[in-house]
Amino acid sequence: MHRSWRRVFLAAALLVTSIVRASADDGAIIDRWYSALLVADRTELSDLLSDDVRMKLDDIGVVQSKEDFIASIDEWQGAVAGATIRHRIEKSENGETTVLACYDFPNNDTLMRETFTVAGGRITASTQTAVAQDCSAY
Repeated sequence: MHRSWRRVFLAAALLVTSIVRASADDGAIIDRWYSALLVADRTELSDLLSDDVRMKLDDIGVVQSKEDFIASIDEWQGAVAGATIRHRIEKSENGETTVLACYDFPNNDTLMRETFTVAGGRITASTQTAVAQDCSAY
C-alpha cells in the first residue's frame, strides 16, 4: 500500500510539474508577443501565430485571421512608434493565458485585457477587450 501511494504522489508531482512548465512556456510566448508587437516585427509575430489563429477585437467587433493581422502591421507600426507596452499575466491555466496590458502611446494610453490560447508553442486564439481609457488601474 505504501508503494502505491508513492506512485500516485510521483504521478501527481510530474503532472503538476508539466502544467507549471507549460504555463511558463506560455508566459515566454506572451513575452515574445509583446516584444514583437512593440516593434511591429512581422516575422516574429507571424512565427508566434498558428496558421488558423482567430484574433477577436471585442470593442470593434472584428475577428482577424493571421493574414488579416499581418496585413495590418504597416498601420500598427505607425501607431506604435514611440509607445511602450507593459503587460502582466493575471492567470494562466489549461493553455489559456489572461493578460492585463497597458498600451502607452505618446498622446494617450489604454488598458486592455487580452486572452491568449496557446498550443504547440503558437498562439491559436486571442481576444482583446478594453478595460479603461488610461492605465491608472495597471
